[in-house]
Amino acid sequence: MASGNSEHPDAVARDYFALNPPPRQLQSHTTLARTFIETHASDNRRVVLVTSGGTTVPLENQTVRFIDNFSAGTRGATSAEYFLEAGYAVIFLHRQFSLLPYSRHYSHSTNCFLDYMIEDENGSVVVGDEYQGEMLHVLRQYKAARKNNTLLLLSFTTITDYLWELREIAKLMQPLGPRALFYLAAAVSDFFVPHDRMVEHKIQSSEDFNATKQINGDPKTKLPAARTEGKSLVIDLDPVPKFLKSLVDGWAPEGMIVSFKLETDPSMLSAKAKYALNKYSHHLVIGNLLSTRKWEVVFVTSKGSKWIRVPRRRRTKSFSGRLEQVGLAGGKDEEEAVEDGVASEETMQWDPPIEIESLIVPEISRMHEEMIKSKTQGR
Repeated sequence: MASGNSEHPDAVARDYFALNPPPRQLQSHTTLARTFIETHASDNRRVVLVTSGGTTVPLENQTVRFIDNFSAGTRGATSAEYFLEAGYAVIFLHRQFSLLPYSRHYSHSTNCFLDYMIEDENGSVVVGDEYQGEMLHVLRQYKAARKNNTLLLLSFTTITDYLWELREIAKLMQPLGPRALFYLAAAVSDFFVPHDRMVEHKIQSSEDFNATKQINGDPKTKLPAARTEGKSLVIDLDPVPKFLKSLVDGWAPEGMIVSFKLETDPSMLSAKAKYALNKYSHHLVIGNLLSTRKWEVVFVTSKGSKWIRVPRRRRTKSFSGRLEQVGLAGGKDEEEAVEDGVASEETMQWDPPIEIESLIVPEISRMHEEMIKSKTQGR
């Protein structure tokens, strides 16, 4: 729902799903999800829906051009591994072709995957000696998840695909009660092209070949949302309804809901995260800066704020990150400042780098367990 829109969230959701058709794979995905959820519900296991990667905004029905964002799904894929390690069953709802748990270690690398392989004296393809230990560890984790049926991979492409999948899976998770967790790490588009304003075929670069004043010969029909006018491409997008309130109040009323807030301005991060928490009344907003998201986040709950930060000597390398901005958004105490100052190459050699998700997920798991106990004892 756009800011300032007074319509009830239920009405907005009903209109959106009535006007924008479901993805073709929705029925097969819901069948898989239902079986997966029922299996783990019978074992009294906690189930987390991890959403990951970016959503596309198609400009044509037969899509050639679309709007996208930079998300590769690193946060979601990494977090899914740590949720599995923490004993959760994971439904991984991800952008098609974005990073996946376990395979991310090799698909998101500066090395070609084939660089890990060699041909032995028998003509068989094997893993090189220097990669044996690491790859064996990852392989064992992946095989365990598959053997125990604790990881379900479901994909989406467009913003509409994502919202349909989220709604249907959330409803299927309702019988889990407080044992359901929603970890909404996907980078969801803020604007989209409504189905009734989307042209059928590829937008032509020349206005001579584009019907900008009519569709299918009907001059009363609305102008297409994406069209050429003269030498310019005009794109008129509608705001994507904010469905987080629908998730909190209707689709998943008993589950724990975690959302993310990404900002580029350190001075706005905490305020925007608190605003989102107050507006949607869910359980946790994780705020992160684009430039420091791999090393620090802030947890914002109704009880206050808490910074989670990887110690300087344990931080992973990042080509896009800016170490000098760590702490600018708040939460940096004197101890951390001293630690930053004394870290050296020698100490970093003895302390291997860690991923911030290895700190995020155990803290969420602890909070989730407390919520489950509180709701169970209250019954």
